[in-house]
Amino acid sequence: MKLLISWVRDFVDVSAPADELAASLALRGFEVASIEPMGVGDAVIDFEVTANRPDCLSVLGLAREIATAYDLPMREPSDRPDARIQLAAVPAGESEHVSVTIDDDELCPRYTAAVAELRDAVSPDWMTRRLQASGIRPISACVDVTNYVLMEMGHPMHAFDLDGLAGRALRIRRARLGERVTTLDGVERKLDQDMLVIADSDRPQAIAGVMGSSTSEVTTATRTVVFESAYFKASSIRRTSKKLGLRSEASFRFERGADINLPVAALQRATALMTEIGAGRVIGPLVDRYPRRQGPRRLRLRRAHLGRLLGMAVPESEVVRILRSLGMSVASTGDGWEVIVPTFRVDVLREIDLVEEVGRHYGFDKLEPAFPAMDVPATPPDPRISRDQLVRRVLTAGGLSEAVTFGFIEAAAAEPFAPEGRVNELVGLSNPLSAKFDTLRPSLLPGLLDAVARNRRHGRRDVGLFEIGSRFTTGAGETGGVALAWTGAAVPNHWSGGSREVDFFDVKGAAEAVCDALAGSARFRPSTRAFLVPGQTAEVVVAGSPVGVVGELTAAVAEQSGAPPQDKVYVAEMDLGLLAAVRTERQEWVQPLPRHPFVVRDASLIVSDALPAEIIRGTIQASGTSGAAPLVGVEFFDRYTGPGVPAGSVSIAVRLTFQAPDRTLTDSDVQQAFDTILAALVREHGARQR
Repeated sequence: MKLLISWVRDFVDVSAPADELAASLALRGFEVASIEPMGVGDAVIDFEVTANRPDCLSVLGLAREIATAYDLPMREPSDRPDARIQLAAVPAGESEHVSVTIDDDELCPRYTAAVAELRDAVSPDWMTRRLQASGIRPISACVDVTNYVLMEMGHPMHAFDLDGLAGRALRIRRARLGERVTTLDGVERKLDQDMLVIADSDRPQAIAGVMGSSTSEVTTATRTVVFESAYFKASSIRRTSKKLGLRSEASFRFERGADINLPVAALQRATALMTEIGAGRVIGPLVDRYPRRQGPRRLRLRRAHLGRLLGMAVPESEVVRILRSLGMSVASTGDGWEVIVPTFRVDVLREIDLVEEVGRHYGFDKLEPAFPAMDVPATPPDPRISRDQLVRRVLTAGGLSEAVTFGFIEAAAAEPFAPEGRVNELVGLSNPLSAKFDTLRPSLLPGLLDAVARNRRHGRRDVGLFEIGSRFTTGAGETGGVALAWTGAAVPNHWSGGSREVDFFDVKGAAEAVCDALAGSARFRPSTRAFLVPGQTAEVVVAGSPVGVVGELTAAVAEQSGAPPQDKVYVAEMDLGLLAAVRTERQEWVQPLPRHPFVVRDASLIVSDALPAEIIRGTIQASGTSGAAPLVGVEFFDRYTGPGVPAGSVSIAVRLTFQAPDRTLTDSDVQQAFDTILAALVREHGARQR
């Protein structure tokens, strides 16, 4: 809302400079976008008015705020002869020039109209200067008057060419099936049956509260006009404006909530301005259709409640002054005040709203800094917060960067990640902002893959990202998870040893680190997923329960996400809720360093190349726990296929470490344990030693 200071002085005699006025209103909840000087002692202040304050989308509304802030008298528009802002005393009645009928008083509770004869006139300089300062282009004397009233009083008006109205009638009704209207911007628009229109006896002549029709547009040839000043239901205007993709100064105000008792005053002001600038005169009475009258709200403001909520005592005289200056009537009661709230304050609905009005004008800066009284212990933080922080530290320490992506994704991007391929479990949006955001993500991976692709398009080859967030399906509902995507080099290039490409085992190691930090040691077993490469996919298992998956992304899915087809992208995703469920309490204690030496034995085993190393590790650890020499370490250090190894087999080299806490192991102890392990491998997997 652009506010011209000299225009404000029609309502309140304020002498403060523009920067002081802006600072004063900023303290009262109005954000200042800019201040533009307009000559000596004048300026335009551009305020960002919040959606709950439609009364301040006018010079009158902001002037009322200024009068309250500076404790100055307010000049309200009046039809008295000595009034500074003059309203014409137009009588109400039935007009012989136009008939007005409301068919839908739910969407249009009030409609007023008046007929005026136009004269050849040009808008005076003071009017065009004020309109231009407010960001409105002067058009003609008649249209300029309606725009002037819009900016001054905040109530939208519209003028119809009376000769363009069939039957000289105005009927406020819902649009009929198949009806169309060409609006003032020259676009033909198809109407829905839930849209309110202003029609004549034949067809719609305006989309109510949004924009008029070109067939009844006021032109230089117009001699008789019908001024419309109405009140429309806010939700109806908002819905219509959004469906049509059509915004106007009128819809901007109506959809936030207008004053149902302002239409007559707006017409009276327009009539007075027409007379003042010689643009025309009203003929006949003002038609006012108001089937269900609405009065102001009565609210109770309790003295004790006010002090308790604000945290400070406000003098009673200040409470009364502030509320009355804002246009409310105040009467004292035993425990506070009874307040009558005018209909232009559509945001003041409850006692707490009155408390806010008093607080923001009395000054929240007057609150004395103090610690709140603590009579109960503070609520412990949600354990998920510390859990996520731990995961964040682990993955950041592993060289990955955190990403934050949208929870809404495209349906085509979500389908490959549907649980077990069940696309019927995807959660679609009934009213998405666009087709790119029409589905709640079933996995964190689609967003991460988009981020990887974006980094690659901007020239970054080595990308490692992770995200902690929620996933959504109809089967599981909302679940928390962590996912990572990695491509390019696993370690930075260095003169001492070069670099290498990230592989399956890097992402597997990151998953192991997360599991170890949250729940315990992780196991991996072969698995399949539609979006992962077969043979490069493993399920993450902790304490016997599957908690996630790791693997290499298929080329088709990688290409769909926008990543270059030659890139190998490795991903992992784990359910943090499942990890928390399988977490076991681990006791930690300090142990002295071993006093006795360890013994290392290496073995080269030929096994089937389809046998996962993790299964071999499990067999070794299970058989090594009961031997004469305790097994404390298992490490695979070589893998070989080629001459000397049968087809379909692979040679695996494993290093076994034995150590006893209470004695030095003998060769016979170690050999016995070693033989036991080899026998188990032969028995379980058909292994043979090279």
